[in-house]
Amino acid sequence: MVVRRSAKRQRTVSAYRDRDQIVVMIPDRFTPAEEKKHVGRMVARLSPASTSRPPSDASLARRATELSTLYLGGRAVPTSVRWVPAMSTRWASCTPADGSIRLSTRLHDMPTWVRDYVLVHELAHLLVAGHGPEFWLLVSRYPRTERARGYLDGVSAASHLGLSDDLADDLADDLEDEVG
Repeated sequence: MVVRRSAKRQRTVSAYRDRDQIVVMIPDRFTPAEEKKHVGRMVARLSPASTSRPPSDASLARRATELSTLYLGGRAVPTSVRWVPAMSTRWASCTPADGSIRLSTRLHDMPTWVRDYVLVHELAHLLVAGHGPEFWLLVSRYPRTERARGYLDGVSAASHLGLSDDLADDLADDLEDEVG
């Protein structure tokens, strides 16, 4: 477990899993007794007994089918959807040529609506390979797109992962369009 103190943090306490450890963020002004109390509570919330098991690969595939039907007219049909060990630069990936979608195990402990967003994002890649306007139009059909992107960016920044939700790719694509 890692405890990170922040002078900017005034009252809130938050925690998340980063691979095998729990990271708890607390205000810098907390006394050792307050730290112990809040850290204990947050660790209990994230302990394996208190969290649900991540969905199986089969459940992910079923959910992908549901999301494709709901938001993409059923047009995105993956050949496989599975968990893979934590990726170093992405939350997930898709290979349109063979229809496979892979989600990083970093997403295990994230809210369902965030995993759903990632699935919709990858499903959209089965229809549009790049990150242009047509792609984002498809992804934006998922109602929590902006919220999920913000969540993922926040987790990435807080844990110094350097992962992005393809925003860097968008900017690179835009720059390439302007230059090319």
